[in-house]
Amino acid sequence: MKKKGLRISICIIVIVCILGTLEFSGIIWHTEYFARTYKIKGLDVSHYQNTIDWDKVSKEYKFIFLKATEGEDFIDRTFDDNWEGAKDNGFLVGAYHFFVTSSSGEDQANNFIRTVPVETGSLPAVIDIEVSKNEDKEMVRENLTVMINMIAEKYGSTPILYVTYATYDAFIMGYFDESKIWIRDILRTPKLEDGREWVFWQYSNRGRIQGIDTYVDINVFYGNEDELIELTN
Repeated sequence: MKKKGLRISICIIVIVCILGTLEFSGIIWHTEYFARTYKIKGLDVSHYQNTIDWDKVSKEYKFIFLKATEGEDFIDRTFDDNWEGAKDNGFLVGAYHFFVTSSSGEDQANNFIRTVPVETGSLPAVIDIEVSKNEDKEMVRENLTVMINMIAEKYGSTPILYVTYATYDAFIMGYFDESKIWIRDILRTPKLEDGREWVFWQYSNRGRIQGIDTYVDINVFYGNEDELIELTN
């Protein structure tokens, strides 16, 4: 009996190790189980994905968010090529800005506006908020308000806010009701503390996709394809 119990324990350990290795490598991802409820998938990419062969990226992914800018003067070197390459291959595209606290909201908005074209059929702009929850809350909200207003005026739609639970709770909860939420949760189906609905969910940061030679973030849209198209400018 003891030997049988030992064998079972060893088998369990081996299985757990194999599953852990497969998940770490991006071959499987446990949140795929939860995300399969949502039929519309997409990716978000930046220069970290190097040169992407858009001809090879699967059409099961319907939308692509591309990093355009960061702060007041950083421009992602792959943005132009990714924007055109993804569009040319039939993907809905949108651009995102990585928000920082060292630059004003006005300067950051201007950087984004200088970089991202105004094009019919593109998804709303995204402001990626991953700052420390210890930052001055009023200052962050003030700069975000300026950015949101300037970008909305330029592109005709209110920017989506990409958040973690920490940044949502610290800066967004109770504010910016007109902005849709894109939440990162690589552990489970998202649930915001105040019950606010999310529109996009980043469920994996270690996806493996043909045409991309690095790990890539995978997302789902809370809705159908027609509703996704309705979001476009």
